Amino acid sequence: MLEALAQALAPYGLLLRGGLRPGAEDGAPPGVGTLLLIGNAGPALWRAFEEDRAAGPDPLNRWTEQAVRPLADRFGAQALFPFDGPPYWPFQRWALEAEPVRASPLGISIHPRYGLWHAYRAALAFAGSEIALPPRAEAPYPCAACTAKPCLTGCPVGAFSGRSYDVPACLGHLRSAAGADCRDLGCRARRACPVGQEHANEPAQARFHMRAFERSQP
Repeated sequence: MLEALAQALAPYGLLLRGGLRPGAEDGAPPGVGTLLLIGNAGPALWRAFEEDRAAGPDPLNRWTEQAVRPLADRFGAQALFPFDGPPYWPFQRWALEAEPVRASPLGISIHPRYGLWHAYRAALAFAGSEIALPPRAEAPYPCAACTAKPCLTGCPVGAFSGRSYDVPACLGHLRSAAGADCRDLGCRARRACPVGQEHANEPAQARFHMRAFERSQP
């Protein structure tokens, strides 16, 4: 089934991103025995979305639902999304169990292969535990060996300290004339990370997400 699911996800630029057997502390829906995480890395999802996007609010979320819900029905699962809520499903907790991801100094989850250029878009929840789990490929935490930490010095306004994120400073920069580079190409601190650069967002993809971030803030 895992191979068939991966093949069904591929035309949407989506990937099977691991799975877990949720316990009581994992916050899954009652009766769920298996969770399979669905996400993306690199520009493949963006290209598929651009070909079929619709006008209106939250276009990427609506596109994701339209892609995943039929697949959930096909494979006999319940579709869960990180944007459902509040309350929101604890996707970051699930990701830590499903894949070798950890928080980067920016606070963004870093993957040893994809770097900071990945996301979790949905989960398929199965009632039983007979569904096989994708193998978890263990890998070292890339930030441990990175002594330069260019992500922490790449922000033009020093919004990241390694312990906190100065949202007002970031927004002030983005909304200024000096913020064109971050607005048009994506967060400069994020782009400074050397891990997974081949999966980095394309310019149009970066602009989409940066403008969405701006709109989400007061």
